[in-house]
Amino acid sequence: MEPVLAAGTSIKIIGLGGVGGIVARYLAMFLASLPVELRLVLVDGDAFEPSNASRMFFGECGNKAVVTRRALEERFAESSLAIVAVEEYVTPDNVGCLVHDGDIVMLAVDNHATRKLVNDHCAGLEDVCLISGGNDGVEDDDDGPARRGTFGNVQVYHRRAGRDESPALTARHPEIEHPADKSPADLSCTELVASVPQILFANLAVASCMLNSFLLHCSESLAYSEVVFDIAEGRMRPVDCAPMR
Repeated sequence: MEPVLAAGTSIKIIGLGGVGGIVARYLAMFLASLPVELRLVLVDGDAFEPSNASRMFFGECGNKAVVTRRALEERFAESSLAIVAVEEYVTPDNVGCLVHDGDIVMLAVDNHATRKLVNDHCAGLEDVCLISGGNDGVEDDDDGPARRGTFGNVQVYHRRAGRDESPALTARHPEIEHPADKSPADLSCTELVASVPQILFANLAVASCMLNSFLLHCSESLAYSEVVFDIAEGRMRPVDCAPMR
């Protein structure tokens, strides 16, 4: 299983919080080991704060993209990996400037509004791979009690030559097609503080699934378009196993 990435490929990580921060560190390590020049773009308009320390890894407070880039550049300065920070949330006004044909996008946000925005933009591109992961926080199970962030999923939306190779994020998820939440750019400070909680180990599971999907995509060995998991039940499985064209 040999990964194939063309020189100059841009990999975009949107969201550098509990999931994206993990993805960024291990993905940078992998990309820096490859013998080609690649570009890792970190996108987030939010900032690390002391209250985040229980579920996010960071060495200083400040904009998440900038702080993460600083830490990665120090470690991989001698590699051929270029690391760029974009201090913005993704919005309808800038998504076209951030996500382009040929990109691989690692979408690690915690709201459906942004997932739909990026998905719909990718649907208009010729060639793009969108890998979206989420730990969806608190939800009542069939017996009633709330499970606090132990479950989630990873989806892969791939377009090649203007055709869908796998379903869009919205295809099987009406909650993404019709989001009831808001983009972080539209939330007030009070709403941001009240956002759904996530837990560290579920974030690790999401990040691991996203990285696995990235490797399989780059190796042209990806045989699924969605994986679901619940760490409380020790369960992880693909939703489908049809080979992607």
